Amino acid sequence: QVQLVESGGGLVQAGGSLRLSCAASGRTFSTNTMGWFRQAPGKERETVATILYSGRTTYYADSVKGRFTISRDNLRNTGYLQMNSLKPEDTAVYYCALDLARGRWTSKISDFGSWGQGTQVTVSS
Repeated sequence: QVQLVESGGGLVQAGGSLRLSCAASGRTFSTNTMGWFRQAPGKERETVATILYSGRTTYYADSVKGRFTISRDNLRNTGYLQMNSLKPEDTAVYYCALDLARGRWTSKISDFGSWGQGTQVTVSS
């Protein structure tokens, strides 16, 4: 069973940057699409970005395009989310997760499992 641990969250002013990391244990990391998701208070969890197991294909929600960059290092079993030009509406708990199926491309939140515990990102205005 793969386990994911997020880190890198914190409090930042609007316009600032943060880099989130997602450390994975287990052998499935390099064979599965990985995603970053977020959930703000009172809102449903939403997809932020996903990246194919090879790293060759990415998906971004319209709200973060041009500001966030997803990446992965399969040798280190670690995924990343670089967040620039942060806005107060980016405030949420951010989670990483892996696709439940190997070798598949997806950006649907329902296809993901092995959720991490989340890391809080707070952007002040």
